[in-house]
Amino acid sequence: MATPQALIEHALEVATADHTVVLLRQSSTANLRWANNTLTTNGVSKAVQVTVVSVVEGSGGTCAGVLTQSATTPEQVEAVVAAAEEAARRASPAEDAADLASGEQAPDWDDEPAETSIDVFEGFTADLGRTLTKAADADRLLYGYAEHDLTTTYLATSTGLARRHVQPTGHIGITGKPRDLSTSAWVGAPTLDFADIDVEALDAELGRRIGWAGRKVELEAGRYETLLPPTAVADLVLYAYFVSSGREAHEGQTAYSSPGGGTRLGDRVVKSEVTLSSDPAYDGLSSAPFVATASTDSATSVFDNGLDISPARWITDGMLTSLATSRHTARLTGLPQAQFVDNLRLDVAGGSGDVDDLVANTERGLLLTCLWYIRQVDPQELLLTGLTRDGVYLVEDGRVTGAVNNFRFNESPLSLLNRFSEAGTTRRTVSREWGEWFPRTAMPALRIPDFNMSSVSQAS
Repeated sequence: MATPQALIEHALEVATADHTVVLLRQSSTANLRWANNTLTTNGVSKAVQVTVVSVVEGSGGTCAGVLTQSATTPEQVEAVVAAAEEAARRASPAEDAADLASGEQAPDWDDEPAETSIDVFEGFTADLGRTLTKAADADRLLYGYAEHDLTTTYLATSTGLARRHVQPTGHIGITGKPRDLSTSAWVGAPTLDFADIDVEALDAELGRRIGWAGRKVELEAGRYETLLPPTAVADLVLYAYFVSSGREAHEGQTAYSSPGGGTRLGDRVVKSEVTLSSDPAYDGLSSAPFVATASTDSATSVFDNGLDISPARWITDGMLTSLATSRHTARLTGLPQAQFVDNLRLDVAGGSGDVDDLVANTERGLLLTCLWYIRQVDPQELLLTGLTRDGVYLVEDGRVTGAVNNFRFNESPLSLLNRFSEAGTTRRTVSREWGEWFPRTAMPALRIPDFNMSSVSQAS
């Protein structure tokens, strides 16, 4: 099999377009599944995807064609190049056309792609085996999935730039149930290499939550003081990041749009203690330091491939200080250029402790462990709706006293960040709803004095 570098070099050699970008991603993935306290499957897979961006200069302007396919041989790469060039010649002039990034070959360009193996789970599986036996002895059932991925990205342009990045990603999710299946609970954790996963601690938390559900309490819809652990905060705050396109805000489409026109940059949008930021170099959350995209949208452009990604403070001390833009949308809107980063961190000044500390300080409220099926209802207010899942618990006099029914909620993450009354320490977490797609987050636990449970849900 040809090396990634050889495939990219061949693509650039056979290209006839005026300019070309070649992006190759090789992923190596290992996974484990278990159900009913028994390991069921495991496997290792490898995939290679090649994206070619062909740029053709014509009398009417600059046109681009983009094609992404699986390709592992020179002949397959040639076919991708030919199809991308044909698409470029048929295309209308690109609104986002810009000079391609230029530069030199990175020092690690010639390195082989990183590969994982089932061995990444060696210590973890021993702990998991003991945990599954312990759960069976306690009449509990465990179901779960663990995945480790190493994706190596190679990017080269006809202007001489050649960059490489290795992205490690790992996560575990476990659902626990009593043998009679009368309730369920979920826990998850992010990891880079599974060396830091304490599966026995995760199982202990599942056992604790299943024990809480020994008492069932039916509650009506309404506004409740609600404690959100970091995973549930990530479920909601990530949506505020997903819709932070500068162009869409400039055009009046989002909660970051100013009623009088333009954007809310410089306005206070949440409490002054809140800072929301991204940085490719964040410890434990590190991500690609350069643009590597196979598509163009309101905040991203294929013409920006290879450009450096800088740290960004989206919200600083409660003020909206940055919105995501490509070079094109920055010029179009007059906003500073700020590329999306593949991680997100929420910090609250003065935050301390964890969700158990919030529970201890609660007279009466709900502990909401995770959310799902989150959808946007009103983009102008960033109003979201969704369902609770796998554990909503009643807190009374500083301790959890039972499990309550599920709800549908209606809330805006920006409103929540304006209304919270207490925050914990920021820590790495994984969103239940978005974690497989956007796994690099760090969030605090939050206390919301009046979380809106809009209706009772029959979901279980």
